[in-house]
Amino acid sequence: MNPEHLRLLLEGVRDGKINLDDALREMRDLPFRSLGFAHADTHRHLRTGFPEVVFGVGKTPSQIATLLAELGRDGATVMATRITLEVATQVLAAVPGARYLEAARIVVAGPIPEPTRGRGAIAVLSAGTADIPVAEEAAVTAELDGNRVVRVFDVGVAGLHRLLSHRETVEKAEVLVVVAGMDGVLPTVVAALFSRPVIAVPTSVGYGASLSGIAALLTMLNSCATGVAVVNIDNGFGAGRMASLLNRVRA
Repeated sequence: MNPEHLRLLLEGVRDGKINLDDALREMRDLPFRSLGFAHADTHRHLRTGFPEVVFGVGKTPSQIATLLAELGRDGATVMATRITLEVATQVLAAVPGARYLEAARIVVAGPIPEPTRGRGAIAVLSAGTADIPVAEEAAVTAELDGNRVVRVFDVGVAGLHRLLSHRETVEKAEVLVVVAGMDGVLPTVVAALFSRPVIAVPTSVGYGASLSGIAALLTMLNSCATGVAVVNIDNGFGAGRMASLLNRVRA
């Protein structure tokens, strides 16, 4: 139940085009639909402005497809994260019109909204190419929430001149999402160079002493630069959503 659908429903009742019993049947699914294996939160879009998102890990392709179909039943754009190619193939066969964004490991059902909700662009930076899947998850999430997103990938501190060559692009953005594994230093460098809020995303990329992203997480939490906020390891979705909220145009 997205806000526009609810508005049209209520206007239909007001104008006499929809009778009250039909409207009650439509609204019976609020605040959730019980699917047996899950309670699909159809009310979340009304509360937060962003539909419920299906976390694909641990779910069967059939469960993912059912959730996407139910959550997108009224035309809302919905997504499932952390989807492998093998699982995506089965989901797409069951959900007409859905598509798989392989770099982001996301299945999307419904239209991509126009980038009109943000007051400016969100820049998503990655330290290395190995960080791109998490960076793409952040970028796609922000795009699905109606933001314009620019991508600046493979600009880690091992070659700082690469970041500086994109200085003008980064300076024009309103919010920066910076994704890094290994030593996790890039968010600190970016926050020291640019007067924009930085959402730091540690990734699990790295050798043994990186401790599956804990080293990068601790580096970011201990940043000596101001304006850095940190999300969980590999949480591109959380970073993209937070960036969208920071970039939101308020009435």
